[in-house]
Amino acid sequence: MLKMNPQLSMPAERLLELDDVKVHFPTREGLVKAVNGVSYHVDRGEVLGIVGESGSGKSITARAIMRLLPRNAREEGGSIRFRPRTGELHDLSALGRDSRAVRQIRGQHIGMIFQEPMTALSPVHSIGDQIIRTIQLHMKLDRHAARKRASELLSKVGMPRPEQMLDNYPHQLSGGMRQRAMIALAISCDPSLLIADEPTTALDVTTEAQILELLKHLQAELGMAIVFITHNFGVVADIADRVAVMYLGRIVETASVDDIFYAPKHPYTRALLNSIPRLGVDQGRRLPTIPGMVPDPYSVPNGCSFHPRCGYSVAGTCDVTAPEQHRFPNGQAARCHFAEQLAEADAHV
Repeated sequence: MLKMNPQLSMPAERLLELDDVKVHFPTREGLVKAVNGVSYHVDRGEVLGIVGESGSGKSITARAIMRLLPRNAREEGGSIRFRPRTGELHDLSALGRDSRAVRQIRGQHIGMIFQEPMTALSPVHSIGDQIIRTIQLHMKLDRHAARKRASELLSKVGMPRPEQMLDNYPHQLSGGMRQRAMIALAISCDPSLLIADEPTTALDVTTEAQILELLKHLQAELGMAIVFITHNFGVVADIADRVAVMYLGRIVETASVDDIFYAPKHPYTRALLNSIPRLGVDQGRRLPTIPGMVPDPYSVPNGCSFHPRCGYSVAGTCDVTAPEQHRFPNGQAARCHFAEQLAEADAHV
């Protein structure tokens, strides 16, 4: 039984809370600040979409939550608090990756869907063995009961002939079927939180739509919260309640999904949204792009890290001082020196 730390505190409706989390990687070329002060929260039963370009720190933050960081990662501060349905409050950042407490939390209270199930699933064990082992570890069922539950889970995620599929190996399944098996494994113990790390990236459009519908159905049925990591705003619009936008290891904006799309307050969010083609609007028009490239992680710009690519950048301010987070009455927050001015300008449009 995990013990609650009486020194921790968190609102009752909150499931997960990250506060100023930092993960750095020392290399021969220099120090990479992959996660550089990330703070966000997830309430019970909600879907939080995490959006950003490759290298923004989305997946490393998820691995910090799961205590699955690479061996060479250095956690330089911050806290990760988690309160599952059972009511105990845990500081995940204080737990070792191989500790008994973490192994109890993984799978039982937090499930994870990885981007490529072919590398996440064991190639030498059948799909059924992997799900059954997880169920037996956390739910203390005998093998017969665990196999029955595993078959029911495969049926729940839309797998044809679930009883037969239990004995198949990952290489015998299509990409979409492997992802369904990965989802069945992730939800096998009814977790309070599901982390989905770009689970549809390698899938075709039709299969992607089916997986998204499946996740929405499971989230509503099981009442679990989801952290959905993606680089695709279209996916975010379809599944998320709130959105956090990441750039170079920081959260630059958080808002409800409607406010992100209709009233973004950060120039980076605006630039991303402007680069998405709109049906019936952008036909024949050249789409705007974000100038420049994502900076080298070994030499992140001073001040606001987005300022070299930002059309609103002001010399002497944006290239000197890192912006504080501006909060708005609707709960929206943006890390930009001119977030309030941009909001006022939008109000007069």
